[in-house]
Amino acid sequence: MRFRLVKRNLLVLLGVTFIVATLLFSTRLLIVSENDTREPNRAVRDNPDIHSGDILKFNFGSLSELTQSVYSANFKQGVQNADRFPGEPQLVLVVQVHNRPEYLKLFIRSLERAAEVHSFLLIFSHDHFSEEINTIVQGITFCKVLQIYFPFSTQLYPHEFPGQDPQDCPRDLSKDDAVKTGCLNAQHPDSYGHYREAFITQTKHHWWWKLHFVWERVQAMQGYRGFAIFLEEDNYILPDFFHFYKFMIDFKKKSCSDCDVLALGNHDDLTDFIRISNKVLTTGWMSTKHNIGMAISREMYYKLMGCSNEFCTYDDYNWDWTLQYLSGTCISKPVKVLAALGSRVLHTGDCGLHQKENCRPEQALQRVEEKLRMTKEGLFPQSLILMRAEAPEHKAHLKNGGWGDVRDHILCNNYAKRL
Repeated sequence: MRFRLVKRNLLVLLGVTFIVATLLFSTRLLIVSENDTREPNRAVRDNPDIHSGDILKFNFGSLSELTQSVYSANFKQGVQNADRFPGEPQLVLVVQVHNRPEYLKLFIRSLERAAEVHSFLLIFSHDHFSEEINTIVQGITFCKVLQIYFPFSTQLYPHEFPGQDPQDCPRDLSKDDAVKTGCLNAQHPDSYGHYREAFITQTKHHWWWKLHFVWERVQAMQGYRGFAIFLEEDNYILPDFFHFYKFMIDFKKKSCSDCDVLALGNHDDLTDFIRISNKVLTTGWMSTKHNIGMAISREMYYKLMGCSNEFCTYDDYNWDWTLQYLSGTCISKPVKVLAALGSRVLHTGDCGLHQKENCRPEQALQRVEEKLRMTKEGLFPQSLILMRAEAPEHKAHLKNGGWGDVRDHILCNNYAKRL
């Protein structure tokens, strides 16, 4: 009996490897043609859909039709408002979107109020697909917009990996009982003895896929030399966001050439905003401080991709805590951050991954309006001042688990591979 179970689990693992490779290969063919040996930009010129303002019509009629819509959108990459705002973007914002449309509306409202927003390229990366969310994003008229879609969303795989397979082990089943029952992932609980939950693993998968896709596959990013700033749907940017970003770029060039990451946001209270509005500090990466309004360059992206296996196998379902682990381990020098003391990004969400009930976006709007009044006099500073410089160091932490399943490791690692 024991031999049969071991053999069965080995066959499952081999089968998952084959399935993941097949899914990724078919996705790559549909999303980006790797067989096109012409010069990179010619493929863009020869495909009139890539930079057209045409809005792709999603078909929600069936799961297969929705999947095809996702693949088609990722391949065509239609940029809305491209004709209205020609030229290269001055700033790229990458926004991870799940299913909180009211908060997404708040975020878009903040963008509409931001100075020089017409020079932005907004990339919305979705892992939940709905007509309501598409309609909200497609209503943006003030800058260029591109929508990309996570092709391994649990919505597209409701009853199989990377969704929740009915034969997966229940979260709290003991390993001994899991082995006896022969559930699919019996041999691979996390560090705390728990089995995977698909809705928990999706965010880290989406973040890593998005990072790779934006820097390697988005045609509108070809030749872009600036930073990409990573945000989420429940963020709200202040009006001087771009103004402050440009000052940070200038400060980095002159005084912090070894800074790896810019952090335009933090989770601190804004009561002292006016006094610290023009202050920055340099320090090491901290998940709890620098995971909001995080700006990275292509060079930093390459550093992270060099640690793909470590990112994809570290037993923590949080992308930001995983980055903190990488800083000073796989990445030999701890990641150095140039951080704003007066946050240019607000966090509006009062519900999310672990709390899905009692969301109150109307109260979030009231809080935002109050904070805007508090910060008004401190916006658009004339220069930046270095408040303090802390030595970057590796900050160890207790990993959170939730990421012990080898199927997640395999899928995650394959995003960056050329199959």
